[in-house]
Amino acid sequence: MSNMRELCTAEAGRAEVLQGNIAFAAGCVRAGIHAADGYPGTPSTEVIDKGLAQVQDMIKAGWSVNEAVAVGVGIGHGYAGRDCVVTMKVPGLYQAGDLVTSSSLYTAPRGALVLYVAGDFTPSSTQHVVDPRPLYKSCFLPVYEPRSHQELHEAAELAADISRRFNTTVVIQAGGTLCHSEGLVHLMERKTRPLAEVAPLRELNSLPAQARRGYDQVMAERLPALTAMVEASPLNRHIRGEGRVGVITYGSGSMLMEEYRARVDPSLDILSLAFSNPLPMERIRAFCASVSGPVYVIEEGGRFVQDACLAAGLDVKGKACDSTVTEWTPELVAELLGHGRKARAAAARPVSRPPMICAGCPYRLTGEVLRRMKKRGEIEAVFGDIGCNTLLYFMNAVDTGLAMGASESIRTGYVLSRPESAAKCVSLLGDGTECHSGMAATRNAVFRNVPGVKLVLDNEWIAMTGGQPGPASPHNLAGEAHRFNLAEALRGEGAIVFSADAYNLAEIREGIRGALKAAGENKFVTMLIRGCCIRKVPASAYGKRPTVDAQACRRCGQCLICPGIEASDGGFPRWNNLCSGCVSRTPACAQMCPAGAISVAQPQSGEEKSGEAACAAELPSAPEDIICGLPDASSRPERLSLAIRGVGGQGNLFFGRVLARVAFLAGYDRENVLKGETHGMAQMGGPVISTFACGQVYSPVLAPGTADCLIAMEKSEVLRPGFIDLLRPDGAVLLADTRVLPQGMKSAEYPSDEMIARQLADFRVITVNVLDIALGLGDARGRCANVVMLGALSMLAPFSALPEGLWLRALRQVTPGTALWDLNYAAFRAGRKLV
Repeated sequence: MSNMRELCTAEAGRAEVLQGNIAFAAGCVRAGIHAADGYPGTPSTEVIDKGLAQVQDMIKAGWSVNEAVAVGVGIGHGYAGRDCVVTMKVPGLYQAGDLVTSSSLYTAPRGALVLYVAGDFTPSSTQHVVDPRPLYKSCFLPVYEPRSHQELHEAAELAADISRRFNTTVVIQAGGTLCHSEGLVHLMERKTRPLAEVAPLRELNSLPAQARRGYDQVMAERLPALTAMVEASPLNRHIRGEGRVGVITYGSGSMLMEEYRARVDPSLDILSLAFSNPLPMERIRAFCASVSGPVYVIEEGGRFVQDACLAAGLDVKGKACDSTVTEWTPELVAELLGHGRKARAAAARPVSRPPMICAGCPYRLTGEVLRRMKKRGEIEAVFGDIGCNTLLYFMNAVDTGLAMGASESIRTGYVLSRPESAAKCVSLLGDGTECHSGMAATRNAVFRNVPGVKLVLDNEWIAMTGGQPGPASPHNLAGEAHRFNLAEALRGEGAIVFSADAYNLAEIREGIRGALKAAGENKFVTMLIRGCCIRKVPASAYGKRPTVDAQACRRCGQCLICPGIEASDGGFPRWNNLCSGCVSRTPACAQMCPAGAISVAQPQSGEEKSGEAACAAELPSAPEDIICGLPDASSRPERLSLAIRGVGGQGNLFFGRVLARVAFLAGYDRENVLKGETHGMAQMGGPVISTFACGQVYSPVLAPGTADCLIAMEKSEVLRPGFIDLLRPDGAVLLADTRVLPQGMKSAEYPSDEMIARQLADFRVITVNVLDIALGLGDARGRCANVVMLGALSMLAPFSALPEGLWLRALRQVTPGTALWDLNYAAFRAGRKLV
């Protein structure tokens, strides 16, 4: 993928394989959108974080403290005659609800306001699956639902034009699958947008009389005009079949249905809608009349279009009233349409992998203190929040969590009903959510004079979504130093403020106990526990490794608190490739050891280099100029597809990036290239699946029986339900001989090799020890194991039809720096020898 500046300035028509969020971001700039604002929320974050943040001289982009503020900023841009996009996930829409609903009845001219709302109806990283479409309808907001990466690329311009033309906010409801998958995009024309006409600001008000006039005008003029536009839109598509069975769909469902039609039932008729509000009911009626048999509705979220069709007297089928389906899969669609197939029975249960905070995270010791205080009865309840601290639930350190910033208000209500518990419970949240909406609850506790303890885990960044800046960060998105001081702000609210070092076990423990004692004396204490997010710590802080004194070690297991440490067969602690060394702070495991048996190993001379750089220096130099002949259309496979399973942190995203580049170089950019990814909780050690397909393909979600190859980077992941069913009968499984035990799991509980072999008995299986090869190359953290696997894949048919030089050229194009290229080159070549 090209860098963001190239995507914004390159000639129109150039083909790129882009993540949906990046395609949209590039489209914003190329369409001449003036500004973008938002608040980080998976799966929308990359639009600003990885996209527009890189071209701030071309668009006024920034993070606001929450979604309501971001929408207000967007409205202000409109009052200045400029167009603005505001990004958020679905829960953020509700956080901004007052501004969204109140402004929905404004009918005066102004700059465009476009809400980019990313859905997550699985959900992968969202706290609910509430469908926002009924809210949009009640606000009379036009809702565009892109169905491909190309449409997502062009969506900002379309939405801004509609916003200006009809003087309305416009919603782009982007499906999570589309946001986080990658697909082929041809860059749109670059344009500029003149200042919009703006009505006198006195016409833009929410006084009751003006709201009444706005509602009447919307009903009499805007809504009929929008309906006429949607009915006439050429974006609605009827994909004609034999007229016997029809499907109405929209958004990500369109990709799914086109893939289903190509693989399973070419006779199917599909009506693919571009807008979910208002609906083109006359087009829908005509489609239903053109089909002699049943018509189905396939939609993510709730029964929105289906219920609208039923209310209009159309006989359509879809989800039952009590259906639990919020996101369709190829298997569910096939079952609904009468082409279901029996799934393979599991030979063993897959390993449970709850998401965990990162190895070396500054939150870990706080979690351990809270867990032990709960176990001893010192604390009866911990009220959690949304963010990395949510994951402390899996350490038994947090009891409950609801919404961003809500932990303290819930604790307040609990203590108001149970005053005797003021010194027996705490609320907990991160600095990001405290600044988002939690500070209002801090102020409320002071205002209501409710004693208690609030813990703010201050890691300086909005860590859960990748480390975006917030008010407590050293600087904002533009790089400007912050003047905001979180501790002083809390004191200004009237709270007593304690503080502790997140890497000092004793300080945390005594600080919490002191805060609880103060709560028993009718005081409200906010305690800041400070330690920088390890993703924002310089690479030079990594590399120091703990070591154990075997003579002093009691083998009690109290140090086994982190994914980076596990017990050896002899019961001694052993640090694996996930260990960060607590980024050169006193290791948490050492502080947990009652015998003082753990210390930090002192590096020998020359060992200070970290990770890949250290090992790559010892490898032969890789060639910079890769010579390869590119295959012509007749010699390359018509279609390639595979699925990769692993554990968060094993490099699936990089694997997919290389594959996308391989396909592009091989000429599949003239057809289609699609890559699907699981984000969100997967990055925290949870199970992750990636898919890749190129050629005659339509969806990043693979149908059963269509994958040429399956790859398991962690061998028990092959047991995940439905994974092996993706493989073609003549396909192959590449199985890494790698075990990753979740924290707390004993080796005896892990599925045996015999169980895994039974699951794969009917398939061709090639077992490869990619991690050992990576470690053997000097990669102490095993990060290049995915590249070793890539080399093995390149030797398997049909992927072997593409020449080695093409694979290497693709790998070089996505590998930064010389040292890492030397390592990846050696890893790829080593992988080719395994098959």
